[in-house]
Amino acid sequence: MGTVMNERRFRLYSLFLAVCAAATIWVVGSGEATPHRDALWAQTGNETFDSDRGGSRLERETIYKYTKLLNDISYRIQSNYMDTIDTKDMVYSGIRGMLDVLDPFSVLMEQRRYDELMESTHGKYEGLGMQIDLREDTVTIIAPIEGTPAQRVGLQAGDRIIMIEGESTDGMTTEDAAKRMRGPAGTEIVITIKRTGMPEPLDYTVARAVIELKSVPYYGIIDDANSVGYLRLNKFSETTEDELEAALRDLNAQGTKSLIFDLRFNGGGLLDQAIKTADLFLEKDQLVVYTQGRDPESKRKFFSSEPPLWDPKSPLVVLVDGGTASASEIVSGAVQDWDRGLIVGNTTFGKGLVQQIFRLPETEDVALKLTTARYYAPSGRSIQKPSRATKHPRVNEEGEEIAEDDSLIIAERSEDVYYTNNGRKVYGGGGIVPDVLIERTLWKPLEINLWRQGKFFSFAVHYGASHANLPLDWWADDRVLDEFRKFLDNADFDYKTETQVELERMVESLQDDPERLAIYEDVIEQMRGLVVKEKEYSFGESGDLLKQEITRAILNQQHGERGVYESAVFRTDEYISRALQILTKSDEYAKLLTPSDKS
Repeated sequence: MGTVMNERRFRLYSLFLAVCAAATIWVVGSGEATPHRDALWAQTGNETFDSDRGGSRLERETIYKYTKLLNDISYRIQSNYMDTIDTKDMVYSGIRGMLDVLDPFSVLMEQRRYDELMESTHGKYEGLGMQIDLREDTVTIIAPIEGTPAQRVGLQAGDRIIMIEGESTDGMTTEDAAKRMRGPAGTEIVITIKRTGMPEPLDYTVARAVIELKSVPYYGIIDDANSVGYLRLNKFSETTEDELEAALRDLNAQGTKSLIFDLRFNGGGLLDQAIKTADLFLEKDQLVVYTQGRDPESKRKFFSSEPPLWDPKSPLVVLVDGGTASASEIVSGAVQDWDRGLIVGNTTFGKGLVQQIFRLPETEDVALKLTTARYYAPSGRSIQKPSRATKHPRVNEEGEEIAEDDSLIIAERSEDVYYTNNGRKVYGGGGIVPDVLIERTLWKPLEINLWRQGKFFSFAVHYGASHANLPLDWWADDRVLDEFRKFLDNADFDYKTETQVELERMVESLQDDPERLAIYEDVIEQMRGLVVKEKEYSFGESGDLLKQEITRAILNQQHGERGVYESAVFRTDEYISRALQILTKSDEYAKLLTPSDKS
């Protein structure tokens, strides 16, 4: 009797879990909408959908039918599988399996990821105020945030955190370290760091505080002669509107006549903040974006609601690239479609999906991030890139996966032509195609690996230990480049060139044939010598870029983000240079905004 009751109880329990899991897909209630730091998406703001939009009666009966099947299979596994199965793991795997047939951005989020979303959305947390990462398996300070307790007590970029409250950080992940260092504002924590050039570890007692995460890391005048302003926005969080308004009012007070609005690497965020950002540039009551879900009646339009803070007659250039996504694409698409400004750079990411976050009532440690609609620019073109609409890779007729490098997609798509308010051609097919295209510079293997292994950052820490208080106009020269080379030799830096990779493949293919390997032995040794020479050549060929990145890293370490912008970025950034040319060269801006013949 007890066994029968247990079986019934388990069946009811399994059915309850399965129904709850399925119901979240077709019965959509009010959800919290929040952006993620890494995933590129924009959010609706606490929207409510009617529960009867989940499909017809037949659809609901079909879901119930297959929910019963899911319940039956889970029961049979739990009852008859040869080993003990964790029920939670099994059910979560089933849920992830359901989501796997949807788009890549509909996922089941663990508590940690949900907390990151909330933090990014609210733009604040309680802690010390510094960016950390693993460097050579040690928790290392990448940069203290300006105006935070970490900066005020003198913590520096490159400091290695070896203990937190007396506990060794050996083996800790950055997530573990961050969790230990956060806590209620006003409470104190002791961290022990090892600093390059200091013989003994240093203890710092730091009082936690509320840390504000800025959406606008920099703004200012970058061309005094022509009164050209520059404004960088790196995300759309709850504070974005206030930060942008303050920056634009200050730029207006300084007499700014034209503006470069930088949305590169901006992965998006809150939809309401995207609308409010467009408000600052568009005329009142202009369509910013609309959404369309499965139900034709679900179409929603979003309009600008206030007079623009930036003078409609003042030129505007928006910078975009392959990392410009979601909410950033909404803003740049609206600016382009209303001919309010020019879009300069590379075709954007193509993330045009409306998503909502649902806290599931049956559990405390997961949340569902679900795609509910698509975004469309005012001209009617979909922002979503088709290849982004599925988790599964594209394949050719032979079933081989088709590799895609979206960062290089800059070509116009003539088959998807739309028109702006004034009749200019714009192109659909996913992402925002710029009015002025800039060919991206492809980094060489040497340059990529120096960045990937954090060598510019490490050298900045090393160099700064013996060269403190460098002026803002400092620039790395050949002597510094030579010192960087020696630093790399001592750090055992290595990487593989394309030639080296092919050579290793060839040698591996010959391992099972000693006679052939012996035939090619001399050639292989000669090729290895050529690889060494290739690396020597590559270092010299990349000299200018290496000096630039060394300069950025060292200025950031000694002067912070503002120093990097004013002393390095504005001197070398080709996107900004092209924007300045458009804004300062006679009539070029007006000509680029002139409609072409629709025929």
